[in-house]
Amino acid sequence: MTDFPASRVLRIPAVSRVEGETALRLLVQDGTVTEAHLAIYEPPRFFEAFLRGRAHTEPPDLTSRICGICPVAYQMSACRAIEDACGVTVDGQLAALRRLLYCGEWIESQTLHIHMLHAPDFLGHHDVIGLSRTHREHVERGLRLKQAGNAVVELLGGRAIHPVNVRLGGFHRTPTRSRLLPLAERLRAALDDAWDTLCWVAGFDFPDAECDADLFALAESSTYAIESGVPTVLPYGEPVRPRGFPLREFNDHVAETQVAHSSALHARLDGRRHLTGALARWAISGHLLSPLALEAAREAGLDAPPGRPGGPGVAVGTVCRNPYRSILVRAVEVLYAVEEALRIIDAYERPEHPFVEVPPCAGTGHGATEAPRGLLYHRYVLDASGRIADARLVPPTAQNQAAIEEDLRRTVQACLDRGESTDEELARVCERAVRNHDPCISCSAHFLELDIRRTHAAGQ
Repeated sequence: MTDFPASRVLRIPAVSRVEGETALRLLVQDGTVTEAHLAIYEPPRFFEAFLRGRAHTEPPDLTSRICGICPVAYQMSACRAIEDACGVTVDGQLAALRRLLYCGEWIESQTLHIHMLHAPDFLGHHDVIGLSRTHREHVERGLRLKQAGNAVVELLGGRAIHPVNVRLGGFHRTPTRSRLLPLAERLRAALDDAWDTLCWVAGFDFPDAECDADLFALAESSTYAIESGVPTVLPYGEPVRPRGFPLREFNDHVAETQVAHSSALHARLDGRRHLTGALARWAISGHLLSPLALEAAREAGLDAPPGRPGGPGVAVGTVCRNPYRSILVRAVEVLYAVEEALRIIDAYERPEHPFVEVPPCAGTGHGATEAPRGLLYHRYVLDASGRIADARLVPPTAQNQAAIEEDLRRTVQACLDRGESTDEELARVCERAVRNHDPCISCSAHFLELDIRRTHAAGQ
């Protein structure tokens, strides 16, 4: 056995492509990884606390500032929760415009991850600058796709980052059909770029891996869930059927706890590790994608997704649980989002009013949508004047942390078993394993600090 020091620290001071500040600490005892901690050490921002006492109209704008990459997800989850508390339903063309806005965010956010953050790992580059030297046309295509997504968000939201046109009940202003038509032309070109991106990604080399966590995503009865749906679980283990539960019961199933090594809460679903995001959406709702998206997925080498929830039992072997292949699912989702955006624009008729009134009232409301990184849940308790008495926000990364840590433990253990144990080797595989899950830790500085501690029994 190689004689490693009892305590060994590896520091990586400037690793990009991980959104936020985090440290990874591994404990290795006699060649076995006994602990893997994804330590998020950014200071808490206390959004839940300072939402208390605010008017019921404020959460869509305030919570969108949590993330500059997926502000629409926060706006839509907040709107749905407040509207639920006030007994208001937004439907028709206003609901369609919300889905269109969300499609824009999916396009730009998923494209950012695929081209700028994740693809360099598969092609042997440290960052997208290096990738652009050898795969310039692919990077340029990614930039075009991202710009197309930004254009959707900017037109409907008023600006590409932290949109200002969203409000309870709909929008401050809705576009005319003539304003959407040039956007459709841009999206038709983006559809070709999305298909080419999927073909490119399909050629990557995907290491074998499996995430042994329950899969958790929203599900709709007749469409791929984006801006609404029923929380649905596909447990890991024996062949089972996906099971859903009412959104109002979310807090009965998903429990958050504080851990000593992280300023972010850790969430568990019915006491078990769970994973939300692209792999979960594909497993639970992939059969509801459009024929074009399913055809593209088949050509890219993705196994056919399971059938309709509540139908025949789902064999575990038919569910893609390989985190490395999540980039394939994201590419399929980009293609679908472009196609869905075109469908909505084609059927669009400007609504008579840009919003429906949401008068204040006492109540508790729940809202959840599918952010690019997974299920995002909001709950608000309102008093009779519409002031917020309590708020709870559960982002995807908090839910995924336990699964990411187990993935890291398993990945590093496999490296040690193969004899790969240098600082550089372990740092590389750890960073790659984290990026498979595209965690949105924050929107500030980007670096990962890896701390590996090794101990050996006396005499070894």
